[in-house]
Amino acid sequence: MDFSWLTRRPIAHRGLHDQAAGIVENTLPAAEAAIARDFSIECDVVLSADGEVVVCHDETLERLTHGYGRVADKTMAQLRATHLKGSDARIPTLEELLDLVAGRVGLCIELKSFFPRRPDDRLSERVAALLDRYAGPVVTKSFDPEVLAACNRLMPGIAHGIVADDASDLDYYGHSGRVERFILRHLLHAPRTRPKFISYCVRDLPAPGPWVARKIFGLPVVSWTVRNAEDRARALASADQIIFEGFDPDATPFVPLPTA
Repeated sequence: MDFSWLTRRPIAHRGLHDQAAGIVENTLPAAEAAIARDFSIECDVVLSADGEVVVCHDETLERLTHGYGRVADKTMAQLRATHLKGSDARIPTLEELLDLVAGRVGLCIELKSFFPRRPDDRLSERVAALLDRYAGPVVTKSFDPEVLAACNRLMPGIAHGIVADDASDLDYYGHSGRVERFILRHLLHAPRTRPKFISYCVRDLPAPGPWVARKIFGLPVVSWTVRNAEDRARALASADQIIFEGFDPDATPFVPLPTA
């Protein structure tokens, strides 16, 4: 499988969004803005209560919308009726995003996981069904090794990656013990889950796990979320490409970190 496009150009984090201009993250206008600049698009997906794959990052609606409650508890009709703050756009489905992008740029789809006690493959299965009909360049990724394993099983023709950081945020990783967080931080599940690329947090680079993956096993590393020139320099000292927001990487000179 060829996914070299993943490192060819910077990747727009949740699309090329700009809240001040009324372009909200993970919406169709944000995708259109990224396409116009030839940036690949990173997006997040979750399941609605009635099984639709929804393009949305947060577990709940409050941050970006005038609604409230968990996305997973809402039907797609309820989500469509939910108004985004500062925009006339609506929360899209993955199917709508795929129809819009139509292969014009690459898509890096993060399957959100809140680390259920028992593996739940429903989101992976629904994404697999949609991507089976999609001909454009696409990869998937997840923080959850079990989701990565499911994607490898359900979509063998697509490259799937792992998202990782230092696993220190107990609001997100509080379900995990110290050993499990150590495994996640250092990518020690990789011999079993077989990621094709690594997506690692810029604030935690350099780090042993992505270094070994990149230098020893030749896996591409993309770093998130890069918000300025300093972040970019830090990222590209250890990674092959960036996932960015809040600045224009094409208009910002790249100054690499000084070498010792």
